[in-house]
Amino acid sequence: MSAPIVAYYRVSTDKQGKSGHGLEAQRATVEAFAKSHSWPIVAEFTEVETGKRNDRPQLNAALKACKKQKARLVIAKLDRLSRKLSFITMLIDSNIDFVCCDNPHATKLTLHILGAMGEHERDMISKRTKEALAAAKQRGVVLGNPNVGKMNSDAAMARDAFLRPILETMLAMPLREIAQELNNRNIPAPRGGAWGATSVMRVMKRLGIAAK
Repeated sequence: MSAPIVAYYRVSTDKQGKSGHGLEAQRATVEAFAKSHSWPIVAEFTEVETGKRNDRPQLNAALKACKKQKARLVIAKLDRLSRKLSFITMLIDSNIDFVCCDNPHATKLTLHILGAMGEHERDMISKRTKEALAAAKQRGVVLGNPNVGKMNSDAAMARDAFLRPILETMLAMPLREIAQELNNRNIPAPRGGAWGATSVMRVMKRLGIAAK
């Protein structure tokens, strides 16, 4: 039976919002999902925001559209909504029917479990990042220096040692999403500035880490 849906997309930085990085993949996933079920997309909302905040004006607008048009909310992946369990629980308790394309048959219990796992993963990555930063600073490494070519070999090796464990926790993620996570954690790219899929690929290749 045909049922209207409201699509919600989220990208984490203004730059990614303008460039479409991540957004195109989310839209393609939702559109394919909707087409396979013959569900018409009656509205689309795109949030340019960090997943650490709960104030989502576009999500609020999407929820209002769902109530008004008696539609269900559809997102590409649960982590595009949030990695905070409390936020996911709040949405479940709002009584708005929502579907994650990557796990369309998830029950409320499953969503709670996935939300808890996502929050735990976020916390562990944050913990490892802080520990690696502290260790690097103790060794005298200056992170974020745009003149990487002038860094001595010890500093370069320390930077690689800092990045390796972080990247190894993200092997299952696409390169663009890895870049997004690194940018979210304010980890500078090799030449300063923001990470991109290409810079992630180069670093992983240099470190001998197999990218997906």
